[in-house]
Amino acid sequence: MGKVLVLNASYEPLNITSWRRAVVLLIKGKAEQVEHNGRVVYPNMPLPSVIRLRQYVRVPYKDIPLTRRNILHRDSNSCQYCGYIGDDLTLDHVVPRSRGGGDSWENIVTACVRCNVKKGSRTPKEASMSLRITPHKPHSGLYFEVTKHVKSGVHQEWQKYVIGI
Repeated sequence: MGKVLVLNASYEPLNITSWRRAVVLLIKGKAEQVEHNGRVVYPNMPLPSVIRLRQYVRVPYKDIPLTRRNILHRDSNSCQYCGYIGDDLTLDHVVPRSRGGGDSWENIVTACVRCNVKKGSRTPKEASMSLRITPHKPHSGLYFEVTKHVKSGVHQEWQKYVIGI
């Protein structure tokens, strides 16, 4: 039937759960329904798509690893210079390593081979190339899973609860 976005009492996204687990939390009074999709689970109970916990849950900070896969996902598997979408994508340092640029979320972007070669060991400004989106560090591990659902068009109502999508 679908997935449900679980928000903390402060409206921060916590995780994605099954509709069954969400309904149990609602029945037990541990959560309240924020959004629904119009379908009905039980008489007088619409199927939730977003719920909010009534009690705040403290979640320890988890750092997202800087990996090729995570960078490609953050950049929607597309070249950040020309928008190309395909299999032969590379990673590009915005400020080249030879010029003091390091490995960080803010300095690495996805680029097609053509744009990466064209840019060479220059900055985007020096190469007269502009980035489509400023590279940033994702807010949480949940970011990747939620963006997948929002970008697929399945759960557009989740977008307003997730900053940075």
